[in-house]
Amino acid sequence: MSFIFGRFSVLFYSIFFTLTFAVLTFFDYVYAIPLLLFIPLSFIALKDVFQRKSNVIANFPVLARARFMLESIRPEIRQYFLEGDDEQVPFSRNQREMVYRRSKDVSAVRSFGSLENFYKDDYTWLNHSINPSHISDSNFRVSVGSGETKYEMSILNISGTSFGALSPNAIQALNIGAKKGTFAHNTGEGSLSKYHELGGGDLIWQISTGYFGCRTKDGLFDENKFSKTASSPQVKMIEIKLSQGAKPGHGGMLLGSKVTREIAEARGIDIGKDCISPNSHSAFSTPSELLSFCIKLKDLSKGKPVGIKLCIGHPWEFLSIVKAMTKQDNAIDFITVDGSEGGTGAAIPELSDKTGCPLDDALVFVDNCLKGAGLREKVKIGASGKIVSGFDIVHKCALGADWCNMARPFMFSLGCIQARDCSSGKCPTGIATMEPARYRVLDVDDRSDRVASFHRNTINAVSELLESAGLTHPQELTRRHIVRRLPSSNIRLLDQIYPKLEPNSLMPKKFDVEDDRIQVFWDKVSGDSFNAV
Repeated sequence: MSFIFGRFSVLFYSIFFTLTFAVLTFFDYVYAIPLLLFIPLSFIALKDVFQRKSNVIANFPVLARARFMLESIRPEIRQYFLEGDDEQVPFSRNQREMVYRRSKDVSAVRSFGSLENFYKDDYTWLNHSINPSHISDSNFRVSVGSGETKYEMSILNISGTSFGALSPNAIQALNIGAKKGTFAHNTGEGSLSKYHELGGGDLIWQISTGYFGCRTKDGLFDENKFSKTASSPQVKMIEIKLSQGAKPGHGGMLLGSKVTREIAEARGIDIGKDCISPNSHSAFSTPSELLSFCIKLKDLSKGKPVGIKLCIGHPWEFLSIVKAMTKQDNAIDFITVDGSEGGTGAAIPELSDKTGCPLDDALVFVDNCLKGAGLREKVKIGASGKIVSGFDIVHKCALGADWCNMARPFMFSLGCIQARDCSSGKCPTGIATMEPARYRVLDVDDRSDRVASFHRNTINAVSELLESAGLTHPQELTRRHIVRRLPSSNIRLLDQIYPKLEPNSLMPKKFDVEDDRIQVFWDKVSGDSFNAV
């Protein structure tokens, strides 16, 4: 009976009707139409029964295929029909809607009050002033570097977005948007491509372990190639990537099938061959050598600001870099702190979910280290990692950041729908793909306007928040301006929650340091090794 009413019913009925209509076709050709439908169904059902790759399909021929089809569109069903407005997966519908509206210059104001639960644990807010300020110019800037080559950085910029990971049209739209909005666009580790150049906007050239765009055939650093590209007037700063939030301690990989002529040209690699980034740099192996490499890049680029990007891991490793700066009396220009919650790159779940320090804790640690070592005025701090709103920028600046970088929100401004299919090359919006038939739909002029609009409207939101707090610039923000509700209705300023260091308190150490990560390891590190003694 299972053949007729149970799991093999489709197999039984498809064969039964195939034979029935085959006989009837001898009497009337009209029955050939349903016959043509049941013949392939019978073949599929028979194939399902005898295949051995799937137990479920073998036990439920054809029927199980419907199950797998529904499972394949489960993310879309959940996002479009079942997902809560404030459920972050990884960005909530409310967050995405805010970006879309600001990108299109549509009012993003909210009527009838907030949807937030103000009494939930970890609810965070900005304390306002009864004496608000008035900001006449919200073009907030931060000076990075020194001399004639210093760069006046916007407080919001585009985080690393590599050509190859993103389509030619997406790269152009982002860079043209950066030019329209006078902010910076980080190239990502995929090097500076002709599509970045076509945009004409300010660039932060990221140099990673593969030294793409400045490498020898053996994958080593090439001074001549670097110097030539770094001399471009579009390149405003150089960023050495040590690690990234999405996959700290892990090199990237681009399959040979995706390495087109244009990608190979930009990166300096062979067409059609797998492009694997090492998980560590070959140009240096100690903190002191890292600083020497920074000095070399600064000289080769005629004095342009040079910094590092990293996701904080072992605290002693970052402390060893700080110790090297104090011993050599030669500070790098900036540090981009990437939180473990950040990153557009694909990674295994164990790396993206359970590796690296989250942004807030990392920012506090880096800020404390630099303050304690007397370097905070010399070294600027950028922050990246799931930042999307004006309040996020204010929050991160209060924790120690000088500016913030965003990648995914700017992708939303291009039209990203959070399909979370970036690694397949089948992006439905033409953003994370190298297929011309897919990225042709991304209109560069229109989307560049949206990129610039999102930046402008977000900065305006920051300005309004600062005015309500009685401030005039994000650099005036401290941990005393942000409040968090802890469990059991315990309300604390961030200054009361996070450990802090007084300026120069480590040089020499004047008193016990509140931050245990610094207290324990400061005397155990040196510039000669990333390892603690």
